[in-house]
Amino acid sequence: MSKDDKQLRPGGAKDEVQAFLDKVAATPSVRPAGHRGRLLSAMDATASREPSWDTACQIQGDMFAETAVLGGLDVQLVYYRGFREFRATPWVSSSADLIPYMTRVRCLGGHTQLQRVLRYAARETAKTRINALVFVGDCLEESIDDVCAAAGELGMLGVRCFMFHEGPDPRAASAFQQIAQLTGGAFCRFDASSPHQLKKLLSAVAVFAAGDRQALLDYGSRQGGEVLRIAHQVSGKR
Repeated sequence: MSKDDKQLRPGGAKDEVQAFLDKVAATPSVRPAGHRGRLLSAMDATASREPSWDTACQIQGDMFAETAVLGGLDVQLVYYRGFREFRATPWVSSSADLIPYMTRVRCLGGHTQLQRVLRYAARETAKTRINALVFVGDCLEESIDDVCAAAGELGMLGVRCFMFHEGPDPRAASAFQQIAQLTGGAFCRFDASSPHQLKKLLSAVAVFAAGDRQALLDYGSRQGGEVLRIAHQVSGKR
């Protein structure tokens, strides 16, 4: 495997979650009929992410349950850590296959490698189309110009990046927001102390990747409660 300002919208986390869901609602599905969705799930596994890694493992596994009624979802986990360590799992189609890979990962100190993630996604989608990339991270130590250049190239391939930012780092937040804009995806900050919030966001993207907006609405109608409310938001209904 080879190596490699816009102002944030004012408002609290609740407003940003709503804005994120609205953005997903405006994003058209590109999945060909009869094809399983493909979601590249990329994570920062450097030392600062260690406190929330175990929670993320469980949430990632839950994504499959949200998409089973749509014909399933294939997910590949990509992560970086330590001294330029960059790894990708095989594509898997169930939480039973994905969770063992995640639970074997231990966070290690090191610098971010987000540009490398984006370039990897470009190479992977050239083989078989990726419907969406989800990234969870808390900081950025690379050149924003270089990272955004890679994001622009990925956007030209039609891969939408959904960027989830944990923590208060304004530089990372600005970069993540620009990556989302360059790829036609979405950006959202989240609170690591509220895993339910992250689960909602990841589930929304997983259902988008596996189906489309109408599929998400149909799924929410069957589930009711909070799932139905989220489905209405993502489908643009009020």
